[in-house]
Amino acid sequence: MPRIAYVNGRYLPHAHAGIHIEDRGYQFADGVYEVCEVARGHIMDMTRHLDRLDRSLRELAIGWPLHRSALQVVMREVVRRNHVRNGLVYLQVTRGVAPRDHVYPAADTPRTLVVTAKKTDPAAAAKRAEKGIKVITVPENRWERVDIKTVGLLPNAMAKQKAKEAGAQEAWFVDPDGTVKEGASTNAWIVTQDGRLVTRPAEFGILRGVTRATVMDVAKKLGVKVEERAFTVEEARKAREAFITAATTIVMPVVDIDGSAIANGHPGSVAVSLRAAFFDVAEKTQA
Repeated sequence: MPRIAYVNGRYLPHAHAGIHIEDRGYQFADGVYEVCEVARGHIMDMTRHLDRLDRSLRELAIGWPLHRSALQVVMREVVRRNHVRNGLVYLQVTRGVAPRDHVYPAADTPRTLVVTAKKTDPAAAAKRAEKGIKVITVPENRWERVDIKTVGLLPNAMAKQKAKEAGAQEAWFVDPDGTVKEGASTNAWIVTQDGRLVTRPAEFGILRGVTRATVMDVAKKLGVKVEERAFTVEEARKAREAFITAATTIVMPVVDIDGSAIANGHPGSVAVSLRAAFFDVAEKTQA
């Protein structure tokens, strides 16, 4: 079955879906996006994802392309038409099509909405989690408003490419003072020697990850304490465990940072427990 994409009110074959060359997302990265996991026929944490979408749109003064309830219908329909039981649903909203000019076009310019979905292999993801992943560190070189989930991801893509070339799967951005910000597409965590979870506060400088928030709920259920503070690369190397979170990875153990093994070089029990309990806690919306 061919993939189906939703573009501005139409369900189209994925291979033939497109937008105008003067769409501001293409010209200026003037748009935002969200990615939701689809697991066992359910869209995970939809409420939190759409809440974050609302915040991103407001921060950039972009109006909603559809009523929120209508967008939920579209997301479920795209998942259904693509027969995705386990995978991802992606949505992107831009300021729309307008003659190329740096200033915003008229407020009534129709926004562009694209929704796609694809299948992923949960068995392959579980296998990666059993082994753990490697990360590298890179200097922070992004703009200050990374709290907005925009489509302007070139520094992130470059960091991911550098990680791939180094035989790693993720890159952590690091501030000049040596503290870890977040991954190129994930939030970064460590587990201290006394079993506390540590992740950087999300008020400024990192994206407020939806999966990050749900993992905090999972930790509370499991009786694991969470501490929101900055941590250094050196502290991460000496940690009991490290892991990343995102809709695309859930909880993924980190076993190596810049070539240095974390603890015994194998996934730790805390990350494994958080991953195992995640679907019991996350919000599930029937696709």
